[in-house]
Amino acid sequence: MYIQRQWRDRLYQEFARIGKCLSSPKRLELIDILSQGPKSVDQLSKMTGMSIANVSQHLQTLHESRLVRFQKKGNYVIYEIAEPAVADFMVSLHRFSEDQLVEIQRLKTEILQNYRDVEPIGFDALMERMDKGEVVLLDVRPEEEYRVGHIPGAISVPMEELEHHLSSLPSDKEMVAYCRGPYCFLSLQAVELLRSKGINASRLEEGVHEWKQYAASHAN
Repeated sequence: MYIQRQWRDRLYQEFARIGKCLSSPKRLELIDILSQGPKSVDQLSKMTGMSIANVSQHLQTLHESRLVRFQKKGNYVIYEIAEPAVADFMVSLHRFSEDQLVEIQRLKTEILQNYRDVEPIGFDALMERMDKGEVVLLDVRPEEEYRVGHIPGAISVPMEELEHHLSSLPSDKEMVAYCRGPYCFLSLQAVELLRSKGINASRLEEGVHEWKQYAASHAN
């Protein structure tokens, strides 16, 4: 019995390593960003507003828990998530947290109040309308994230380039924009811009990782 107790204590100590690693809001943000594709320490610093030293320290903690990995490219150190399961875990964490925590729901509602007319479209409706050729799906993330992975049929039009590509978009179809998932608002900004130019546009709330889970559940 004593041996079993020791074994269980050691087992849960290992589980707790992941929980302790994820107790930092900044480390959660870093994982979310890296789940979209590899990034240098400098890029992560600019995207999170943290100093390079702080980013490096957080990344070291994530690396010790085997949630991220890195490789050197010239003078740069490039980080990425250790495996796709890390991104799946984050999607599950987001959904569970939103279901359980009223404050997350409130914060989400707070930002969406600025975009009350932008109703999200679901995957089922999107796939049906894409099959009919009624909509064009726009991936408004940076192009390097699109290259890492995107929803099939989507075209890459980064948010900062969207206005310059308006003339090349078909005028007889609705545009559906998506970005990094439920807590990324680039797609909302894209819809707002498109509508201001007289283009019919909607938003897909989910991102690539949510799409992968949806596709897997509908594979059979």
